[in-house]
Amino acid sequence: MKTKKWFSKSLLVLGMISALVGTCFTPSTASADAPYKTYTMDGYGQINETQTAYMPYSSITKVGEEALNAPYDIMVKDDLLYIADTGNRRILVSTLEGEYVKTITYDGFVFPCGVYVIEDDTLYVADRDAKSIFVFDKEGNLINTYGKPDSIMYGEEMDFKPQKIVVNDSGTMYIICEGNTNGIVEISPAEGGTFLGYFGTNETHVTVTQVIQRMIFSPEMRARMVSNRPATPGNLGIDEKGLIYTVTQGEKLGTLKRLNIAGTNMIEPESYDPNPVAVVAGNYDNVYMASQRGYIYEFNNEGDMLFVFGGADDGRSRIGLSTNVQSIDVDKNDHIYLLDADKSQIQVFQPTEFTDLLHEALYLYSKGRYTESKEPLTRILTMNSLFDYANKAMGRALQQEEDYSQAISFAKVSKDYSGYSDAFWEIRNNWLNKNLVPAIILIVVIYVLYKIITYLDKKKGILEPVHKCSKSVKDKKIMQQLLYGFYFMKHPIDGCYGVRREKKASYLASNILLFIFMIYNIISKYFCGFLMKTVREGRYELVTDVGMVVVVFAFAVVCNYLVCTINDGEGTVKQIYCSFVYCLTPYFMLQPIVFVLSHVLTYNEYFLIDFVNILMYTWIVILIVLAIKEINNYTMKETAKVIFLTFFTALIGALLIFIIYVLWMQVFDFISAISGEVVYRLGK
Repeated sequence: MKTKKWFSKSLLVLGMISALVGTCFTPSTASADAPYKTYTMDGYGQINETQTAYMPYSSITKVGEEALNAPYDIMVKDDLLYIADTGNRRILVSTLEGEYVKTITYDGFVFPCGVYVIEDDTLYVADRDAKSIFVFDKEGNLINTYGKPDSIMYGEEMDFKPQKIVVNDSGTMYIICEGNTNGIVEISPAEGGTFLGYFGTNETHVTVTQVIQRMIFSPEMRARMVSNRPATPGNLGIDEKGLIYTVTQGEKLGTLKRLNIAGTNMIEPESYDPNPVAVVAGNYDNVYMASQRGYIYEFNNEGDMLFVFGGADDGRSRIGLSTNVQSIDVDKNDHIYLLDADKSQIQVFQPTEFTDLLHEALYLYSKGRYTESKEPLTRILTMNSLFDYANKAMGRALQQEEDYSQAISFAKVSKDYSGYSDAFWEIRNNWLNKNLVPAIILIVVIYVLYKIITYLDKKKGILEPVHKCSKSVKDKKIMQQLLYGFYFMKHPIDGCYGVRREKKASYLASNILLFIFMIYNIISKYFCGFLMKTVREGRYELVTDVGMVVVVFAFAVVCNYLVCTINDGEGTVKQIYCSFVYCLTPYFMLQPIVFVLSHVLTYNEYFLIDFVNILMYTWIVILIVLAIKEINNYTMKETAKVIFLTFFTALIGALLIFIIYVLWMQVFDFISAISGEVVYRLGK
């Protein structure tokens, strides 16, 4: 069960703590400490600092004596670097160190902003303002030009402004065009260029506000509304398998996609950046994504974020920090090339030992060589025992070796629900094979003993002392009030009458039940099965847990009482409080079942826990609604009104508490500042 984790906030907050202290770099080859920090994401969706993954290695601002001018795209191919030197209307080719090799020019170039080279060194150039794709052979001779497709499927009113391009092994071109919201343009080289259709179109998103506006607005007002169109991908890449990678701004967790031949997304990244501008496939089924402000993300094949590093330049022009990234690529040695258009600079990053080990493990694991992958994984965990991906991969490798108990340990550390579930299933299966028959025999023996004891008790009364003791306990008033909850949950209407008229409840009994609820809640939170646990091992926040229950419960009772009072409700504070506590009785009955199931079920069986939870919370909600109705002698319409007003009152109350808290903190800060100033002056 993967947390998604949801992680819907931008990771650009890392810019607040990156780029602290570093050495200034010249625009030539240089090496020093990284001017940024490197982060990774753990299984709880938290960003944690880790070892430096890539070091700034060098920068390229000139190719030989040729200065770059607003370059917009780069590509690494066979130890050569192809640069779309857009401002100079040319394509520069250099070595990976920046030494000049050749220049490709053409009179038809206007704004060459995309470059791609296929296996036979054929060069494709996307020129936005020339509205064309130019194709050159390895000698630099123009061999073909592709303009706007003449197919009616393309759209007669749709312009053709190619910005980025990739080409697969069969020669099919995938082109991103400016302003084309239909998706990636797919063109086959057959018959001088055949439009195959649009590929990887993003989905549209309609907000609740837009739905309401379209329902109530007049046709004229709806016509003036901004049309809801899918976002256009900003850049794309392709891997050796022909899978297409895209990045799109504003798509949140859909920012990065890996599309198969059918255009179906095959990756679900656990984090995103709001301003992605470039993407490239790595050498180990991994993928790199770059943001406009210079952050570089590395994901594995499943979308787990391995690293994020880099950042925005603070004005000191330090290598490793950027201002306006436009392209990214990686060579066979895992050196990353990052193009900054504003600086007219290509920055080069080299992997550290830690990253080399991780890539080795990625490669071995992807090839099914699990035992071999353990060696680099062990070294990684020696450097950083909490690096989640290494723990996850180690657990999977141990599972392949059928060391399930150790696999579970690593799965717990990395919050790998799927790996844990698979290993636990094997352990449970082995246990059942060994102990199922003895367990059945034990159950039968217990049942037979129960029947024998019941029979002897009926004939001889051997349990008479126990029955007397039990009866004396049940006859106590406090015990009757505690057990009344079980009657209340089965007969809520009669139960509310007992609370109102027959004094079946008391503050003492309700407080005891609420205390038991807190204990249940704490046990369920910290000692439940792994698949249900949401907190880190060994971390306890008991004061917060207890305080939250007390505050929320008291707030609900007070708000409901105030609303009922002004709406002719007949309930007292005591009656509302006690009835609300009794409404929690299904939790006392069903939560132990959930707790036990969480320790014995696998991920594929987790729906049973979901079913019990839905039953439990639905039952509680129904009891609360009926309690409000019966305690205050309301109709259902009046009850619905009171429930809505209670929520509204609670919201206003919470807002007031927040405002008071903020004001008090300002007063506290002011007093602290004054006190500090007084102490400083007295000390002079």
